[in-house]
Amino acid sequence: MPKAQETVLEIDLNKLKQNVKYLKSKLEGGTKFLAVVKAFAYGSDAKVIARYLAGLKVDYFAVAYAEEGVALRQAGITTPILVLHTLAVNFESIVTYHLEPNLYNFKILEAFVDVVGAKGIKDYPIHLKFNTGLNRLGFAEADVAEVTARLKGLSAVKVTSLFSHLAASEDANERDFTLAQIDAFKRIAARVSSAIGYSPILHMSNTSGILNYPEAHFNMVRSGIGMYGFGNSEKERVHLKPIASFKTVISQIHTLNAGQTVGYNRAYTSQGIEKTATLPVGHADGIGRIYGNGKGYVTIGGAKAPIIGNVCMDMIMVNVTGIACNEGDEVVIFDGTTTSAETLAASANTISYELITSISQRVKRVILNDD
Repeated sequence: MPKAQETVLEIDLNKLKQNVKYLKSKLEGGTKFLAVVKAFAYGSDAKVIARYLAGLKVDYFAVAYAEEGVALRQAGITTPILVLHTLAVNFESIVTYHLEPNLYNFKILEAFVDVVGAKGIKDYPIHLKFNTGLNRLGFAEADVAEVTARLKGLSAVKVTSLFSHLAASEDANERDFTLAQIDAFKRIAARVSSAIGYSPILHMSNTSGILNYPEAHFNMVRSGIGMYGFGNSEKERVHLKPIASFKTVISQIHTLNAGQTVGYNRAYTSQGIEKTATLPVGHADGIGRIYGNGKGYVTIGGAKAPIIGNVCMDMIMVNVTGIACNEGDEVVIFDGTTTSAETLAASANTISYELITSISQRVKRVILNDD
């Protein structure tokens, strides 16, 4: 593999395929697989990832907002796309691009029915979300009777799926809470299906639900973080491989004398003769200021080089005292072997999700194993 000559995010599609294969191995035959590609496919490249996954015959895609779904349609994706956070201002584009909205309260349900009804549309696919404990979006269990009453006699829409979201499926200490969520969803699904006279797709499991709660697989599961190589547990890290490697290069090396300072606000002071390297990556690229002042680090020639001083918009400085390196050498910020995104994120008391989805779109994407 060629060494990085600039700041790049390498995306390995073969690892994506392996991750999907592993996650699917946890499912009963016939269980549908929904691939979550919101937030630029968790900071990678949504169009590239979606095209590749379409080739793997995933059953559904999910995005957070309509604009993300529109971009996929414009890129040629024909697989059904669920919009997880539907906003009324996007109804027209949702219908134009045949996206499938999550309708999660009475206001959004009625407004969407009015829009498609006025267009003379029949059986437009909708998804109904029910809140079972995450308390973020969704109808309450107590709303079932009114929801189904409002759906009766409507020809404009048809319920394609009922779904909910597990709040703590990765946490063994919250097993009782998770099982209560699953039981609540089963009750809701049975009541809704009985009232509307047919059985929609049911889905509740996120990646950790896929891995830890087979009783919550129903007839479709949703995977986001797992596809990208993170399993939320030490056990699963053996099976899931991070698809992205964030790399850069050394632009310049400085030798400091004792008492010299580095960067904005003179946040770092050399304790003796030290060597620093300046790298062309900063908070505008996704390395936030939280990683500065010794919290975060990069890897150069297999050695850890701590980030010193304040992270700049376009650059960081690292301490390379004692590390054999030269200007132009490759630097690993995170990858699947040297330093994981989980480990780097933990150094700044955050999570891998935040780090990987922060990678700026100005960072060049390099696609590997696109066969």
